Amino acid sequence: MYQNNKFPFKKFKYNQFNHLKNKNMADLDVQPKRSNPWWLWLLIALIALVILIFLVKGCNDKTTTTSTTDSTTTTTGTSKTLAVTQPDWNSVDFNASKTTDEDVSDTTIVVTGNDRYTIYTLGENILFATDQNTLQGDADTKLKQIAASLNKRYKGADIGVFGSTDSKGSAGHNKELGADRAAAVKNWLITTGGLDSAKVSIHSLGETQPVATNATSSGREQNRNVSIVAFPKK
Repeated sequence: MYQNNKFPFKKFKYNQFNHLKNKNMADLDVQPKRSNPWWLWLLIALIALVILIFLVKGCNDKTTTTSTTDSTTTTTGTSKTLAVTQPDWNSVDFNASKTTDEDVSDTTIVVTGNDRYTIYTLGENILFATDQNTLQGDADTKLKQIAASLNKRYKGADIGVFGSTDSKGSAGHNKELGADRAAAVKNWLITTGGLDSAKVSIHSLGETQPVATNATSSGREQNRNVSIVAFPKK
């Protein structure tokens, strides 16, 4: 009899224990931790990407602007330097109006020019023999007057010596002859005339810029000449 009563009591105690355990778990209301939705992380990533793109673009724009400014500054500085140290020899008008120079009394020396430059021109027959590039004896006297004027009026100026010919012969030969004659005059101006070699340049026009017609002998004679162009300092 005793043994039969003991078993139901244990079963009752076991059921009561499970009931209390389930009740406590319900009271605690333990819930699993919720994870953030995937679209929220995607939104954050997109915002970060947009900010990064703007930052990179801003740096590139700044670099480009700086490079452009530096390039412009360099170019401008170079242009100003060239304008000061190198005259525009291509702008010389060899048909410029005649002028006078009190230091040049020889009438065979033609003085022309404007407010930008002065041109001293001597005919080929005065300086050289026909088709030659060696200065003749009379050339020394003529060139001394020009050198005196240059040293007095245009000390330190840029001097260009231009050799011109008529249209007889080939263009190549005339170009070479013009250069050789200009070189001969340049050499005289430096060694005898006292000009700074760094300031004297030679230019050959050949037959390209005649001052008279090549159809007549008198015109061709005028076209065979050497011109000394002085660009004063500004």
